[in-house]
Amino acid sequence: MTKTIGTITTYDGDEHPYLRGYKVRIVAVLPRAAAVDFNPDREGRVLRDDDEIERAGGVTADDRIEVQPWLEREQRWSFVTSDPRAIDLASFRHLLKTR
Repeated sequence: MTKTIGTITTYDGDEHPYLRGYKVRIVAVLPRAAAVDFNPDREGRVLRDDDEIERAGGVTADDRIEVQPWLEREQRWSFVTSDPRAIDLASFRHLLKTR
């Protein structure tokens, strides 16, 4: 089983410019939340467990990932999270090929 929750990676996208280059920790997966036809009222699941993610088919290019940025000055993870597209994280760049 692949470990997703707790994985530390880097944000490389443009959608959240304040996160660019930051080290981030994955805290949840939002399945299909980056899909063009996503309806949050119908599909608003949040997966916070690696077993749940595996049962859902793993992380895809259509997912968003809830992350906490590392605050270097304070030497801690932020209390505030963001939800970048999976393909904007270094750990999931390989998913660009599946789009």
